[in-house]
Amino acid sequence: QVQLVASGGGSVQAGGSLRLSCAASGRTFSSNAMGWFRQAPGKDREFVAGINWRGSTTSYVDSVKGRFTISRDNAKNTVYLQMNSLTPEDTAVYYCAASRRFTLATMTMEEYDYWGQGTQVTVSS
Repeated sequence: QVQLVASGGGSVQAGGSLRLSCAASGRTFSSNAMGWFRQAPGKDREFVAGINWRGSTTSYVDSVKGRFTISRDNAKNTVYLQMNSLTPEDTAVYYCAASRRFTLATMTMEEYDYWGQGTQVTVSS
């Protein structure tokens, strides 16, 4: 059974940092794309960052470019999201995702097959 377990969320003041982790089990994703999405209250889930199978290519939503960094450790079957200079607009539940079919850093939710349970990030002003 494939599981993605996200951790690292919490409450932080504006300007602060958090590092999210997502550990996969039940299947190796070293040949597959992984990503992070988020969903704020009353809003649709949106793409945040994606990374290709070997970590050489990344993509980000414009609102986090220059502040967030996605990375992965294939030996640990884990993807990370380093979030700096957080703002209240970053408050959301963050979900990690993994694709069974794609190797490139995709921004399309439908191209991800496995999802973590979500971790809450709250940024206060």
